[in-house]
Amino acid sequence: MSRNEVKSALTQIPLFDEAVLATGSGVAASAREVPPPPDHDGRSTAVWRQWLSSMASDAEAALSAAIAYREMDGPGREQWLASLEFDAPEVHVPKVALYAPLLAVEQDPERRSRLIFALGDAATEPLTTAQRLALLGEAKDGTRIYVMATPLYLRFSQVLACGVKRGIFMWVRHDPIVGPEGIPRAGQELEGVTLVNAPMKSVLDELASAVLSHQRSGRALPEGLSVLGDLLGPLGP
Repeated sequence: MSRNEVKSALTQIPLFDEAVLATGSGVAASAREVPPPPDHDGRSTAVWRQWLSSMASDAEAALSAAIAYREMDGPGREQWLASLEFDAPEVHVPKVALYAPLLAVEQDPERRSRLIFALGDAATEPLTTAQRLALLGEAKDGTRIYVMATPLYLRFSQVLACGVKRGIFMWVRHDPIVGPEGIPRAGQELEGVTLVNAPMKSVLDELASAVLSHQRSGRALPEGLSVLGDLLGPLGP
């Protein structure tokens, strides 16, 4: 099986639903605290705009926005987008902070086009200052621990961590959006294993091999691995 076939197998796994569940009930519950788009009566508008501003620096606020928007029906999303058209010029943060979480979950082609159009020039400019990072560690029982942080936008990244033993994924964790403080670093421990820096391509190669081995064992791939399908794309077959 080629790397492209590995990518294809991984991308059949739903990403966002399971990724949100993996973050724990605390973050998922916070989506209920997202203020509704206001009728612009003064006080509610101020609360809404303050919350929108937080989406540029608070990963939990950005994830909560994505969850809340995902759970809305069509009219609710239309209200959100209409409010953004009115409020975005008054919120002094990069446009990508306001629209990227919605794009992450929006599947309707027309609304996706509207979101991309709303981004304007920001859609073609560099969106992130974060850097790619790969870490590796090995436990005494032979389990290899992999961590990859890949940039999303602004200072936000997504983090994939997993443990592989004899070609089988023992566990997988995916944090769909974290700030710089949420990214593991060399010298830190995960599952009791000290992490060291590693080349991203080498880590991806090892994980691609683990995907094949795991599938050949007859086991289903862990759902958190869907992000790996995206990461394998630029590296070719």
